[in-house]
Amino acid sequence: MEELIQLAKLAAFEAGKEILKVYETDFSVETKSDDSPLTLADQAGHDKIVSFLNETNIPILSEEGKHLPFNQRKEWDSFWLVDPLDGTKEFVKRNGEFTVNIALIKNNIPVMGVIYVPVQDVMYYGFDDKAFKIENYSTKAEIQSLPIEYKREVFTIVGSRSHMSKETELFFEDMKKTHGDLELLAVGSSLKLCMVAEGKADIYPRYAPTMEWDTGAGHAIAKAAGFKVVQYQSNEELVYNKENLLNPWFLVKK
Repeated sequence: MEELIQLAKLAAFEAGKEILKVYETDFSVETKSDDSPLTLADQAGHDKIVSFLNETNIPILSEEGKHLPFNQRKEWDSFWLVDPLDGTKEFVKRNGEFTVNIALIKNNIPVMGVIYVPVQDVMYYGFDDKAFKIENYSTKAEIQSLPIEYKREVFTIVGSRSHMSKETELFFEDMKKTHGDLELLAVGSSLKLCMVAEGKADIYPRYAPTMEWDTGAGHAIAKAAGFKVVQYQSNEELVYNKENLLNPWFLVKK
């Protein structure tokens, strides 16, 4: 596992450098069939990650790669789950809140995750019940174990900057009845899962669509930090490599 985590960290970092090359230009935006923005950065990140992960001979399921039919995928006991650029809308807005996500899935559950934030040069990773954050990753700064003990006086909820549903607003109202004053954090991409894993937020409700590659890496990191990623109705853990790669609504919590 140690060799795989080091490889995934390097792949995410190198992909981040490719993405920043595009981010720092006057990039163009295309449109995918689902109307989400697509830039050259998505493909550049994908190509770089695949060049590293191919060494492992473990199948790769990437948002920007070829999606094999379920009758082939269902035979996988392990696979890499990749989102080369999570938060493309944040990328287009140029607010820096986008990430590179790489997860290792075994028997439909994330067992390892790496999330790199190129603009901030911050990396989160987790495996074997251990989760970490590295600030200034390119200079190999000090590693911090997650969760970090932040002093927060009020119950803190993190939510999406780009996808705020009516159901999420109702959840906020319910939490206010239970906890009184609330602090609401709005961030993009998989950073929301990282905020809980890091200890900056108590809970993350996602009552809006996500795909498996949006959550796999953050799920692994949050779980390694001692948190749960559960379906909002059944309270059962989110699972992966489903026939339909769309996630159900979920909560990230203690």
